[in-house]
Amino acid sequence: MGDVDSEARLAAEQRARVIIDRQLTEAGWSVQDKKNLNLFAGTGIACREVVMKPGHGRADYLLYVDKKVVGVIEAKPEGTTLSGVEWQSAMYAAGLPADVRLSARTVDGRLPFVFEASGTETHFTNGYDPDARARRVFNFPKPETLAKILRDAEADPGRPTWRAKVRDLPELDETPLRPAQVTAINGIENSLKKQQFDRSLVQMATGAGKTFTAVTSAYRLLTYGGFQRILFLVDRNNLAEQTLAEFQNYRTPGDGRRFTELYGVDKLSSAGMLSSSSVVVSTIQRVFMALKNEEVTTGDDPGLDDYVPDAPVNVAYNAAMPPETFDLVIVDEAHRSIYGVWRGVLEYFDAHVIGLTATPGKQTFAFFRQNLVSEYTYPQSVADRVNVDFDIYRIRTEISEKGGKIDAGLYVPKVDRRTRKERLEQLEEDYEYTHKQLDRAVTAKSQIRLVLETFRDRLFTEIFPGRSTVPKTLIFAKDDAHAEEVVTTVREVFGKGNDFAAKITYAAKDPKGQLQAFRTSPSLRIAVTVDMIATGTDVKPLECVFFMRDVRSAQYFEQMKGRGARTIPPADFQSVTPDATAKTRFVIVDAVGVTEHDFVEPPLNRDKAVPLKKLLDKAAALSLTEDETATLASRLAKLELELTPEERAELDDVAGSPVRDIVRRLVDAVDPDVQAQVTQGATDPAAALQDLLDEAIRPLAANPQLRSRLLELRATHDRVIDEINQDTLIDAHGVVDTTRARSIVKSWAAYLTKHRDEITAIQLASEAKERRIAFADIQELADRISRPPYNWTPDLIWDAYAAIDVDRVRRNDHHTLTDLVSLLRYTVGTEPELVPYADRVRERYAGWLAQQEQAGTTFSPHERWWLDRMVEVIASSAGITADNLDQAPFLEKGGVDGALRDLGERAGELLDQLNAELTA
Repeated sequence: MGDVDSEARLAAEQRARVIIDRQLTEAGWSVQDKKNLNLFAGTGIACREVVMKPGHGRADYLLYVDKKVVGVIEAKPEGTTLSGVEWQSAMYAAGLPADVRLSARTVDGRLPFVFEASGTETHFTNGYDPDARARRVFNFPKPETLAKILRDAEADPGRPTWRAKVRDLPELDETPLRPAQVTAINGIENSLKKQQFDRSLVQMATGAGKTFTAVTSAYRLLTYGGFQRILFLVDRNNLAEQTLAEFQNYRTPGDGRRFTELYGVDKLSSAGMLSSSSVVVSTIQRVFMALKNEEVTTGDDPGLDDYVPDAPVNVAYNAAMPPETFDLVIVDEAHRSIYGVWRGVLEYFDAHVIGLTATPGKQTFAFFRQNLVSEYTYPQSVADRVNVDFDIYRIRTEISEKGGKIDAGLYVPKVDRRTRKERLEQLEEDYEYTHKQLDRAVTAKSQIRLVLETFRDRLFTEIFPGRSTVPKTLIFAKDDAHAEEVVTTVREVFGKGNDFAAKITYAAKDPKGQLQAFRTSPSLRIAVTVDMIATGTDVKPLECVFFMRDVRSAQYFEQMKGRGARTIPPADFQSVTPDATAKTRFVIVDAVGVTEHDFVEPPLNRDKAVPLKKLLDKAAALSLTEDETATLASRLAKLELELTPEERAELDDVAGSPVRDIVRRLVDAVDPDVQAQVTQGATDPAAALQDLLDEAIRPLAANPQLRSRLLELRATHDRVIDEINQDTLIDAHGVVDTTRARSIVKSWAAYLTKHRDEITAIQLASEAKERRIAFADIQELADRISRPPYNWTPDLIWDAYAAIDVDRVRRNDHHTLTDLVSLLRYTVGTEPELVPYADRVRERYAGWLAQQEQAGTTFSPHERWWLDRMVEVIASSAGITADNLDQAPFLEKGGVDGALRDLGERAGELLDQLNAELTA
């Protein structure tokens, strides 16, 4: 029995060695016996059955590269647990016989490259890696690959491989990055440093800049991390062009050169990879074709992009694209099947794999070993002004919900799917169809028309109230034939031509040109697509995502929804949608019930009916519910998008921290993952959850001034249009309305008293000793009083005083903001007359010149030119600094240098004197 087992084991070992010989030969190794050893036969020699030094056994294979011993292979029968024989290969690596020791390359006395192989499985340990450990590889690397590792180790002994180099990357330049992108890049690099996993997953909301994040990571790893070549996988081939553009437009930190000036970036093609390609962009289908040595198409091919094999693909070794071709594989927005039937392609390469996705599913998490290195949710992206929140508008019709029935005997049109030729045919029996058959087996023209007419009729009253231009709208149809029907009906319903609505599918003429027009053309308002614009394609002005097809995948729905999420600068937005101001939300129009699936997360704005004031009042009382907290976050995020930079800075100052951070805390408080962490192990989960909400609300609850300012700003940016009430003229005359003037003056005085402690300009004006009021403080007061409910301007208040204090108010035909200083001082009683600020400055200047003359100081015409213009700046800006001298009108005389030339060393002293004498 023992002889039989021994013979079987020997036969299994022999079969394994035959396979290993073939694998080595395919990888370019010359497999030889010891007695026929010829080190000149090639770059790599694999010598069988070499006796090591006494006590170290016989190595199955000794590997030579460029005539030097560099590694060993321990061969075992198929089914052997290879980690259990690592001690044997390690013993060989340290037991070189004397006749080869002098020609060997070693690390710490051992050969650097150690393999264990069974013919069906191969493990590889690279001794140059820090904390070197075995990893599974698809096949033996080429001799040239090991030769390059040896050269790299010789050139940089301290950091010989990328696994060593990534432990010493320079600090990340965060300047061009969003916080979520910084977190993602740091997460990727930390994962690479630790090497606990060979895969890293980045979850980042659609629109948050995943591709820019990936390009930044690619640049750092190629430049500093020792990486040589990166494979960038996209979901669809049309997105490859967009990805190439991201690389081409990327400006590197420091010298600002383009990425493509430093590294070659190319699409995978039948010509193979250029030797200069550092980044190769492709779909996984095309990589598989290249591995099979098939023709790789470069043009868009939706059939190929959509192709999913029935069973997991089998990948064979390809010497033209060996497993070591790439150090890194980035999977950007790839479809779910990439981790199922296509995973053999990913696992072929001896590379770290980074996944970028907005909505990872269970299969995605499993493939990436649950190694989620960064997480950034859609609500968080709304809080950070990266994306906008959305609303849902549901359209339901009888046929959409229940289907329909056509009676027997009626003549109905039938369309040949292939030729689209239409014919009339009489039904021999009743024809009933369900809603699921709509637009596949049956086209109900009335249903399509009713849905689109409802959209048209409600567009400017309920969906986008107050607007008059059709928002950029993307309609998802079921297939190309359905898209054709929809685009035709859209044009009819809206009474518009071909330039108003277009079908943008792979079957359409010039889809890329149409897509670009949809982004930038003011006339093309509605696009109908199937899949082409479903993932990864930016159309930033898009405000309406219209579902006329159902989607049952959470990942795919999020990608489709994300087309409307992008923010856009107001100027760019208005160039294509003139009647809009800022993009603060988008709307999902649901005609099929897609938003009723369990996987669809609700928007932050969950209760559109509750006013902001009520939400803030409830926040003050710490009585907000979870849904109200989410709604408040949405309202504040929307308001932030509408604010000017100055208003945003003012609001942040009142809040004591960026309002964006407050919104983020509100969003995190309603995040199910955060809530789960807080309540886990809590003795009273409900109380723990309430504490979480209260703490998030605290910056608002503890700051009445912030709540008041938010309402002021909301009123400033809201404008109600009354189309209902017809106005009637009561009177029109030129008599001064002293009653209204007294009301304004009284309200103004009360306002100054009420806000004295919070507005710097009022404090300074109220002090017994007059002090200079900075222009920034004047601007703050002007901004505050210009908002509802006051809507005051300096000339309005001035005219009110002129109406009731006729003898004490000087006429003012040219009001400036600095007149607020005069108004303040007159109202609080520090000045007996209301004199325009500029007049007062000029009067004081005349007095100052007279004093100078009496003291024996006179000024030349050159000097007076400078002094006179300094006074004009003080009159309009309530002061002057040296920085003003490097602006108009002083630049024509040389700026600061000219002032020093004409005024001499007195220039600074004169500036201080004028500020002190004329502004007090």
